[in-house]
Amino acid sequence: MPYLNKSQAQDLASQKLIKSGCNKENSLGIIDGIIDAEFSGIKSHGFHYLPIYCNHLRIGKIKGKASPTLEQISSSSIRVNADNGFAHTAINIGLKLLCEMSKNEGISCMSVNNSYNCGVLGFHTKKIAEKNLIGLGFTNAPASIAPMGCIKPVIGTNPYSLAAPQNGKALIIIDQSASVVAKSEISVRAKADEPIPEGWAFDKDGNVTTNAKDALKGSMAPTGGYKGFGAGLMVEILTSCVAGGNLGTKASSFAGEDGGPPSTGQFFIAIDPKKFNPDYNSYLKELVDSIITQEGSRLPGSKRLSKFNENVKKDIFISDELMSRIELI
Repeated sequence: MPYLNKSQAQDLASQKLIKSGCNKENSLGIIDGIIDAEFSGIKSHGFHYLPIYCNHLRIGKIKGKASPTLEQISSSSIRVNADNGFAHTAINIGLKLLCEMSKNEGISCMSVNNSYNCGVLGFHTKKIAEKNLIGLGFTNAPASIAPMGCIKPVIGTNPYSLAAPQNGKALIIIDQSASVVAKSEISVRAKADEPIPEGWAFDKDGNVTTNAKDALKGSMAPTGGYKGFGAGLMVEILTSCVAGGNLGTKASSFAGEDGGPPSTGQFFIAIDPKKFNPDYNSYLKELVDSIITQEGSRLPGSKRLSKFNENVKKDIFISDELMSRIELI
C-alpha cells in the first residue's frame, strides 16, 4: 500500500505523462489538478485518471504538445483555443488576465474551446475565489443524459461551479453536475465490478439499472428530473454554442478510446463582488451564519476544503491495484 509525498506524487505523474507524449509545460496544470483532487478527497479525479490520461496522450485523444492561444476580444472578455490539449493548460494561460479584467471592469468572462476534460471544475473556480472574486465555471462533456422520457443522450453530465470568496480564500464551493452523480463515479464502479445505487442511471433501453457497466452503455439520470436536464442544457449553450466546444453529441468519450480529441468547451465568469456591493462580506457572513448555525448543516464545498487542509501536509495513498496500473504506463 504505497504512500507518496507531494513531491514524489508530482514526479510520478510528470514521468508518466511525459513518457506518454506530453511536454513539460502542458503537464504542469493537469498535475496540479490531480494533486488537488487527491488532497480534497476526490479520488475519482486524482491518480485514478492518470492511466486514462496517458493512454489518451498515446492514441492522440489529447495533444501532448498542444500550443494554446489566447485572444482578448474586449476589455472584459477573452477566448482561448486549447489546441486539443489539456483544458488545465488553456485555462491557466487566461486565468490571470480574466481576474485582472474583473478587477477593472467588475465582471469578466473567458471561453475555452478545443479542450480535453478539465477535471474538477471547482478546482478552477477556487483559484478565482482566491483572488477575492466570485468564480463561475461551466464545462460540457460527451453526451450521456437524454431528455426526460427519452433514451438518446443529448447533453453530457455538464458540471457547473460557483466559488465565493472571503479574505482571499474560497468559503463556499458549489460544484455539481447535471446528473445525479458524476460519470467518473460510475466508471470507477464498473472497473471494480461493483453495483451502483438505483436512481443513478439507465441502461440502453431506458430502464433503471444498478449494473455500472450497463449504465455506461445507457444514460445518466439527471438530478431533479427535467430541472437537471435544463441545468445541463444551460451549460451546453455556454460551453458549446458560445465558447465553440464540440456539442456533447459530437464529443468523443473521456474514458474510452474511440474517436479523436473530444474538443469540448469551458466558460468562466469572474465577478468583483465589492464593485457591486461594498458590503459584500457582511452579507455573505450573514448568509453563511444562517446555514452553519443550524445543527447538522454544512456549507457546500466545506468537506473538500476541510479535507484539503487536513491532507495537504500528508502523504498521498495509492492502492496497490492502481499503482500496478500506473507502473505499466
